[in-house]
Amino acid sequence: MKEEVLSVLKSNPGVYISGQSLCEKLNVSRTAIWKYINALKEDGYEIESASKKGYRLVSSPDLLTGDEVIPFLDTKCIGRNYFHFDSLESTNTKAKELASKPGLDGAVVVSEEQTTGKGRLGRNWVSPKHRGIWMSIILKPDIEPSSVPKIVHIAAAAVVLAMQELGIKASVKWPNDIILNGKKVCGILTEMSGEINHIDFVVVGIGINANLGQEDIPQEIAEKASSLYVETGSAVDRKCLAAKVLNHFETLYLDFLKTGTIDASVKICRDNSILLGRDIRIIARSKERKARAVDISIDGELIVQLEDGRIEPISSGEVSVRALNGYI
Repeated sequence: MKEEVLSVLKSNPGVYISGQSLCEKLNVSRTAIWKYINALKEDGYEIESASKKGYRLVSSPDLLTGDEVIPFLDTKCIGRNYFHFDSLESTNTKAKELASKPGLDGAVVVSEEQTTGKGRLGRNWVSPKHRGIWMSIILKPDIEPSSVPKIVHIAAAAVVLAMQELGIKASVKWPNDIILNGKKVCGILTEMSGEINHIDFVVVGIGINANLGQEDIPQEIAEKASSLYVETGSAVDRKCLAAKVLNHFETLYLDFLKTGTIDASVKICRDNSILLGRDIRIIARSKERKARAVDISIDGELIVQLEDGRIEPISSGEVSVRALNGYI
């Protein structure tokens, strides 16, 4: 019921809504309305009360609750089931716990912080409270398990497009890092549960360092990691950015399910790649090779030219790609 009270206040911006009107709209007592208003205030909503006028919403907190994010969604499926938490060990872990339940295809799990956030190849992901966008999408696609790695390119393309809408020109470091001014500001982690020929579910984790300050970034990764706030000097509207990512993700994902290709996503990743045309190191199982990144295939593989001139496709898997000197 608290959400219904908030919805009425949000539907009447800047306008006082009388307690009696709220009672009639929601069919509850004046005492109940008073309790819900106080609960909203405790959540961080600034609500002005005036005798004989009622209640007026003055401002909303910087939270990624469904009440704050869903109004910005243009999706049919993605994010329509929305799970918000104040704190989680990992949104991917919680998403995998929820994924076995029916009816959650397209559900989104969001947390204000992660205490043990996960990155690719078992790395940790620093996720301070109210500073970033830590979310995971539950998918149950009818595709071959071998096609699941393609989804990371859909997510990367969605993040780049969402940032562009906010005037931020970010780049893609194949396959799953988003780069701004030479530093990582977003990582994508895709995990799957299934069998050889069947997918139970896929979880797509997206971690965006939105409003982290320099003090939030561990010293040991400060040379290669940053945040949108640090790099642009401006705070990001987290709820707006989160919704834009989900909107673009659904468009590209549904196109993938319809056509069986990720042509649109690959084009976005290719056009915004920070690797193509550069000399790189390919690191796999502690072995390292030098090559030049020349293209991204229609299936999302990185096409490289090795030192002996051979052209070879590289699948993401357990591979890391680095610049010849340093991260990128």
